[in-house]
Amino acid sequence: MTELNKDNFNEMVKDSGELCLVDYYGDSCEPCKALMPHLEALEGEFTGKIKFFKFNTSSARRLAIQEKILGLPTISIYKDGAKQEEVTKEDATVEKIKAMIEKYI
Repeated sequence: MTELNKDNFNEMVKDSGELCLVDYYGDSCEPCKALMPHLEALEGEFTGKIKFFKFNTSSARRLAIQEKILGLPTISIYKDGAKQEEVTKEDATVEKIKAMIEKYI
């Protein structure tokens, strides 16, 4: 998964025109750390259909607030630069993330 930051977020997600998944996580978020290997496996499963990114909210809180990230982990789907849907906290399960992806591909 490609790491995003405040400098490349718009270029890679907002301006890309492609279907993107962004995993918003934090340094001290244990559920985020537990979910990461599953997201990396999903990236392999959906290669060529959706781009996978991760974004550490600890290093860019302003951008996280701008994107209305209110809890972690949050997994968001963007299409043509606009957020379409997201799952957060307890709802961020592998099954729900996979179902969300399948709606858009």
